[in-house]
Amino acid sequence: MLYIGIDLGTSAVKLLLMDGEGTIQNVVSGAYPLEFPRPGWSQQDPEDWKRAVLEGIPRLLQGFDPAQVAGIGAGGQMHGLVVLDGEDRVIRPAILWNDGRTAGQVDYLNETVGREKLSRYTANIAFAGFTAPKLLWMRENEPELFARIRKIMLPKDYINYILTGVHCTDYSDASGTLLLDVARKRWSREMLDLCGVTEEQMPRLLESWEPAGCLKPEIAGLLGLPETVKVCAGAGDNAAAAVGTGTVGEGGCNISLGTSGTVFISSGRFGVDPRNALHAFAHADGNYHLMGCMLSAASCNKWLMEDILRTGDYAGEQAGIDPGRLGRNHVYFLPYLMGERSPINDTNARGAFLGLTMDTSRADMLQAVLEGVAFAIRDSLEVARSLGIDIRRSKLCGGGARSGLWRTILANVLNIRLDIPASEQGPGMGGAMLAMVGCGAYPTVGAACEKLVRTAGTVEPDPALAALYEERYRTFRKFYPALKDVFAGMNG
Repeated sequence: MLYIGIDLGTSAVKLLLMDGEGTIQNVVSGAYPLEFPRPGWSQQDPEDWKRAVLEGIPRLLQGFDPAQVAGIGAGGQMHGLVVLDGEDRVIRPAILWNDGRTAGQVDYLNETVGREKLSRYTANIAFAGFTAPKLLWMRENEPELFARIRKIMLPKDYINYILTGVHCTDYSDASGTLLLDVARKRWSREMLDLCGVTEEQMPRLLESWEPAGCLKPEIAGLLGLPETVKVCAGAGDNAAAAVGTGTVGEGGCNISLGTSGTVFISSGRFGVDPRNALHAFAHADGNYHLMGCMLSAASCNKWLMEDILRTGDYAGEQAGIDPGRLGRNHVYFLPYLMGERSPINDTNARGAFLGLTMDTSRADMLQAVLEGVAFAIRDSLEVARSLGIDIRRSKLCGGGARSGLWRTILANVLNIRLDIPASEQGPGMGGAMLAMVGCGAYPTVGAACEKLVRTAGTVEPDPALAALYEERYRTFRKFYPALKDVFAGMNG
């Protein structure tokens, strides 16, 4: 049998076709626009996602027997607010995970409602990217549109609705709304009341591998697929990527170096970071995880390369960095181009180069960007270590992980072993694997991971280089506290 995995990303959807042995048979992608109507705002039209998926699946299946497709599973960008009216029409563009317009609502939730209450209700505190602050923003700034809301969804849930006609979500994605009681796996009535919405407006909750339904007849006909194809609930992109890299059960770690950057630590039991610097979410395997998320990771490199240096030659630019300069660069970079979530939770934070001199080169600045992202990822890893979590190795996925130089920098900044999965299709592969479980090909997500996930190689830290980066990381940690008030003043 064949299974389709959907990776609904921020800039494009990637679709993959996988057989029952875990071999990827085909991959196609389709891009869509991203809107920035004001500084710090980020939104998209869900109809663009719909179009990309419905046009992409027939291309994905060219040369294959559609009758062999048994299931579909999606991993999608988290936290995005998708709102539908009584006719299931999209009311406004989706407000995305990296949108910073909700600073006032976040302050209200954290300071007036209180972090302790929020943590008790949801196991988390408010971050600007989360869904609940967006609902409050919409209620305050777009009351007429807010009054029309009949269904609240997340990005990949909208795609599942298009495919099946069912309003549902999974626990991993719902965890990032600040509307879910994560410990009890149910919608928090207190948070729904705070946001002025009802449980009837929320999607039905499912485990990630559970089928949401089968394809609607008209969609099956459009795609050339059997109506019996099962669509599983899917997962948030980070949970789906963790499944795709085999990071399930107790004590696994996955680092994603994508548009955003994450440190994902799987656990067999529920637990909360007392400082709430790490998110406490449900996992797609039915258990739980802690996660640190930085808003701008590989996107920092893309910004420097394409918007500033005006080149797409990523490999060529990185080839200009002298390996002997690793750990010795005099330039530092703060990667807060969209504000920051974990662990500082500051929408006012901004990117910055520090240590520039007359002899600073193009290569020095590129190296500083790669290192700055690695240092910021280590910030979340240090929070996990402060909780007594001993992380000595991790899986590494995401577009940035294709860079051998960046892998070397990250392994030595973190001073841990990094295992590189044989497949680079993290969320899409995870989605397809969840569909396999939903179709009964495997009894559990863990069993699917054990059978299907393979490692291509491991990057080992070098003790001498790790020591150099240890000293540089101590310097890096001084910059944000020194600039925090400056950033706040710059932003009003």
